[in-house]
Amino acid sequence: MNTQIDVRAAARLLAGVTTRTPIESSRALSQIAGAEVRLKCENLQRAGSFKIRGAYVRMARLTDAEKARGVVAASAGNHAQGVALAARLLGIEAMVYMPVDAALPKIAATKDYGAQVRLVGADVDEALVAARAESARTGAVLIHPFDHPDIVSGQGTVALEILEQVPDVATIVVPVGGGGLAAGIVAAVAEVRPDVRVVGVQAASAAAYPASLAAGHPVRAGELRTMADGIAVGTPGQVPFDVLREHGCEIRTVSEEDLSRALLLVAERAKLLVEPSGAAAVAAIMAAPGEFEGPVVAVLSGGNIDPLVLLRVVRHGLASAGRYLQLRVRIGDAPGSLAGLLGELADVGGNVMHVSHVRTGIDLGIDEVEIEVQVETKGAEHCTQVLQHLRDRGFRLNG
Repeated sequence: MNTQIDVRAAARLLAGVTTRTPIESSRALSQIAGAEVRLKCENLQRAGSFKIRGAYVRMARLTDAEKARGVVAASAGNHAQGVALAARLLGIEAMVYMPVDAALPKIAATKDYGAQVRLVGADVDEALVAARAESARTGAVLIHPFDHPDIVSGQGTVALEILEQVPDVATIVVPVGGGGLAAGIVAAVAEVRPDVRVVGVQAASAAAYPASLAAGHPVRAGELRTMADGIAVGTPGQVPFDVLREHGCEIRTVSEEDLSRALLLVAERAKLLVEPSGAAAVAAIMAAPGEFEGPVVAVLSGGNIDPLVLLRVVRHGLASAGRYLQLRVRIGDAPGSLAGLLGELADVGGNVMHVSHVRTGIDLGIDEVEIEVQVETKGAEHCTQVLQHLRDRGFRLNG
């Protein structure tokens, strides 16, 4: 283990500061995975994510002179809140740079903890450039979101709790952005329980680690287009990258559909609210049943989700799970035709959510209309039944 990564010392420093978050069983996820699955609820941590762990450790170890100069950070939201809360606990002035499209609740929470907030750039990497410039100009200490041994050490305290709460754990699955949390967990496990497998998870449309590990050095992701803003990091940190590479940590990727389905399952079955990045570990388990030896612990890394994003993600998750059915049906443009279609949907148990008419189209007859209808269903099997019922009644379905 990197001698700079001292997770046990970080744990002592965090005693009485952070919450020992609970472990919850998930029967539904265990059935999907074919192995016992437990959830490590860092979404219930102070400030809503694991980030307070690393931020506090890093800032508590500053000299008095450094504390007097204040700190500066860059974050899409969770690190921002962790830094702001840690700064308040330690009596340090904090300035946080956040992307211009950062979630409004995360901006508000960061301000409520007492930090100043400036909105700069399209992503965390661009905000980080501005934070570095602020540090150089004012002398404020940059609190990097993941690329520092103290940050990695603090995040690794999650693993110490897991090992105590689930002594026979075989696999830990953890979301990965810059890599600080995964590296801390890998470092702690390597020292205490080297037999435990650690699997990192990135969003497929914002995944820098697979290419970086293949190249042997941090490589910027080709794109950053994911609902999981908490792990949408362009370039891995050198410190966490070195730890993950040294220990051969496996990195998997998940799709946006995987993420939305996972968030929905955690909300419906585990009764826990997480943000998309916080559901990444669950998404990986659901996407590859049978590939994780149990007991498995999935780290729910954060719960700070914008309600508007939650609404979109839940809708997306319902569609991915076959709970919404989008139909285009061609019918005669005559009185009673639409009522007949809606009646057939009702007969087969479909709940109509939205209806629109399309009366102009190059392939539509003068006496025809295309109906676009959104139907709430009971799942994928019910979707099939609805479609077959309409076909049996002679309706022409498009798309």
